[in-house]
Amino acid sequence: MTTSTSEAIRARAIEAGFDACRIANAAEPWTAGQHLAQFVAAGRHGDMGWMETTLERRAHPTAMWADARSAVMLGLSYAPDTDPLQALLAKDRGAISVYAQGDDYHEVIKKKLKSLAGWIAKTYPCEVKVFVDTAPLMEKPLAARAGLGWQGKHTNLVSREHGSWLFLGAILTTLDLPADAAEEDHCGSCRACLDICPTRAFPAPYQLDARRCISYLTIEHAGPVPEEFRPALGNRIYGCDDCLAVCPWNKFAQTARDSALQAREELRSPGLGELVRLDDAGFRALFSKNPIKRIGRDRFVRNVLYAIGNSEDSGLKEVASSLLNDPSEVVRDAARWAVGRI
Repeated sequence: MTTSTSEAIRARAIEAGFDACRIANAAEPWTAGQHLAQFVAAGRHGDMGWMETTLERRAHPTAMWADARSAVMLGLSYAPDTDPLQALLAKDRGAISVYAQGDDYHEVIKKKLKSLAGWIAKTYPCEVKVFVDTAPLMEKPLAARAGLGWQGKHTNLVSREHGSWLFLGAILTTLDLPADAAEEDHCGSCRACLDICPTRAFPAPYQLDARRCISYLTIEHAGPVPEEFRPALGNRIYGCDDCLAVCPWNKFAQTARDSALQAREELRSPGLGELVRLDDAGFRALFSKNPIKRIGRDRFVRNVLYAIGNSEDSGLKEVASSLLNDPSEVVRDAARWAVGRI
């Protein structure tokens, strides 16, 4: 295919609502699969067993779809309109990761991806498959190869235009499209993302130990969070934005254009006293069409109780005590810890 084909796809992508579109060769060899294997072999994936069971399919795009030739990589900004680090100062309120304050990004991006992929398949003789963080495809290395940005020292993608606030989506296709140039690493000597991490989750630049990462501990990890990390959670009740928020490249990011990704007022900095009282029905109602719904009430209330334990607010002791007999063992354990801390 020609460069004009790529330009037509890029223009259509922007029309579909994406903020960035670049193209990578999906069939060429790469080292990302080897790096992932080393990550898993070191046990740094923690409880995420699916990373081990899907390791072979994640090793390379063609390991999942042998006919894939090109990857159309899409970026959608979710940059916040305030500094996420400010939410950490209100200890009686919960800090929710920026990406989870609006609608579920999976659904928002999937709709745009399907629209664009449908147009590509209709316009050109090819097959297409769409991916948004739900299949064994390594989107970040592909996005870096396509030139959407580079993987920073915090291992996330950094864009010169959008900072660290970029959701990724991918369309694999049988089209053989001209590949865009990869982006250079522009981190330089900066180590702000490494130094700010409350749990020291980065053994070295460009390396992450998920077992120490607050995002992993509050979202992926189902059992009690190890006590050594609980004080460091602070008031973070779902995810952690510290390493993203401190990135100097964020100064170029514009607030997310898609209203579905903008923060709901009730999730910007919600009160811990209200959240900890949520039963299953209340939890589902509050987080309807929101990614937090995926972890369930028990895991979420566990996180809220850790935040209460860190709040130094004696007024929250009574409500924490009321959960000492909760049906969920993980909630009871968190309640005991919270009451003891206060």
